[in-house]
Amino acid sequence: MATVAEWVEGARPRTLPTAIAPVLAGCGAAAGVDAFDPVAAVLALVVSVALVIGVNYANDYSDGIRGTDDDRVGPLRLVGSGAAQPYKVRRAAMICLGTGALAGVALSLYSGHWWLILVGAACLLGAWFYTGGSRPYGYRGLGEIAVFVFFGPVAVLGTEFVQTGRASGLGIGASVGVGLLACAVLVANNLRDVESDQETGKRTLAVVLGDRDTRVLYAALVVVPLGMTLVLSLRAWGALAGLLALILLGPGLRRVLAGSTGPQLIPVLRDTALGLLVWGAATGLGLALT
Repeated sequence: MATVAEWVEGARPRTLPTAIAPVLAGCGAAAGVDAFDPVAAVLALVVSVALVIGVNYANDYSDGIRGTDDDRVGPLRLVGSGAAQPYKVRRAAMICLGTGALAGVALSLYSGHWWLILVGAACLLGAWFYTGGSRPYGYRGLGEIAVFVFFGPVAVLGTEFVQTGRASGLGIGASVGVGLLACAVLVANNLRDVESDQETGKRTLAVVLGDRDTRVLYAALVVVPLGMTLVLSLRAWGALAGLLALILLGPGLRRVLAGSTGPQLIPVLRDTALGLLVWGAATGLGLALT
């Protein structure tokens, strides 16, 4: 039986910045036009966090029953390690995804935009079929596209929209930066696991591109959002605070370009996620203040 600590590790708390950063950026864009709504913000955060934890458990379950997690470099996987029975991990995933769905329905009704329930349904399908089902898109090199869409435009602009009723140019710019950095987190994860994924037939984008091109892609995903900071600052000078993320992103970028592999990339995954959080929070605060 898995311990509480193992269940917490299985939820992969280091990925939570991917849930929090989009909401902070979206709230900043809303506050910038004096339309911040704390109730909508809290509901959006619940949706985002619940879905990220849910997809982590869902991936643990789906990868575990396929055997692709039997030999991992990264954090504990509950099913792959044998710490928890598959049906219990699947149940945990359903509970978290269900919580996110209920909060999403409440947010849609509170904001007066019922059609957002359809967007939420698409998010749920994307979460489950990333590694679930007979033809998971995460095994076909499409994970980064989904991450950009769901963690960038959908999450950031969705958070802004439920508070303001529209998507602003600043919100769009922030959504691009958040989406690309969220992709960088996934690329760092898949670069770390590229050898084991090749052996198990898991065709992530890192497997498709190969080692060198994956490192170039990671660099682009980190550098472009910093450039977006400069673009946003032309209209909101406070957005320059997003450059603080370079403190965390810089060391990871050096490791990737220097050819670090396997366990050496674990700090890169951590720092990229924290860099995303800092970029989202600092950019959101900058937009709110200016």
